[in-house]
Amino acid sequence: MKKNKAPHNKTIDTSVEDGQDLLNQCIKISNPVKDINLIKDKTVIGDTFEVLYNLPYEFADLIILDPPYNLNKNFNGNFFHKKNNIEYEKYIRNLLKRLYPLLKPDGSIYVCCDWKSGIIIGNVLGEIFNIRNRITWQREKGRGAKANWKNGMEDIWFATKSDKFTFNLDDVKMRRTVIAPYRSNGKPKDWIESADGNYRDTHPSNFWDDITIPFWSMPENTAHPTQKPEKLIAKIILASSNENDLIFDPFLGSGTTSVVSKKLKRHYLGIESNEQYCIWAQQRLQNAEKDSSIQGYVNGVFWERNSLLKQKQAQKKK
Repeated sequence: MKKNKAPHNKTIDTSVEDGQDLLNQCIKISNPVKDINLIKDKTVIGDTFEVLYNLPYEFADLIILDPPYNLNKNFNGNFFHKKNNIEYEKYIRNLLKRLYPLLKPDGSIYVCCDWKSGIIIGNVLGEIFNIRNRITWQREKGRGAKANWKNGMEDIWFATKSDKFTFNLDDVKMRRTVIAPYRSNGKPKDWIESADGNYRDTHPSNFWDDITIPFWSMPENTAHPTQKPEKLIAKIILASSNENDLIFDPFLGSGTTSVVSKKLKRHYLGIESNEQYCIWAQQRLQNAEKDSSIQGYVNGVFWERNSLLKQKQAQKKK
């Protein structure tokens, strides 16, 4: 018997039984696809490693890869079993080698990981792609440990296929409050003075402390155990792609990459093996047709965490 949710609980948890119409919108690929236009803006149901063999070369402008973190994890009945380091390295190498020919020569790839899997992923990634940076983002919550520090951070490796790649700096600047404003000749020095407060649009660093993990009262939240925030993915997409580019996610999960791509006027393609997650992805894609907002990103600005009032003021002025 399904429990009734609290009035403000917006978590997407549509069952497979109730989501058959959504599931029917997804596609399966069992033969080589020569024209990417035949399958773009779709959710593919299937095993990632099998589907990759059937995709055309150099179709993706940007790949966002969120592979299993080498932990024992239950993804709604699909189990990933922790491997020893040698076997996990083989797994990652095989995956990245299959992805390399699918990325355009001027494309970028971002690979999500935790502190432990990141050691292996970074080494293998550097063999195949050109590593540009390692981003660390604050997860803000997590389980405590009795004999260790709580894991409150995750990493994302940023790499490219060549020395020619997209990076839209102005699209990902962070708006920060100026606490001690400096003036030169009585005028603001490198900051903006407004009726809503003093602020500066700063260059983005490789440490992101403005991310909020989706929770039950947020429309983007699903029951997926490792869902990435839309704001996190939006930073990557805006920095390393342009409108109408195609964003590819080989482990789509609950659909965040596809949803954010749609909201930011990009094309998308995602692969997911679990029917339950495919349904949630399609439901979120439908919702995005009516609501293209991204929490923490308002009027083309990435706002600091806990600045909701200022975001609402900016939205009213839009």
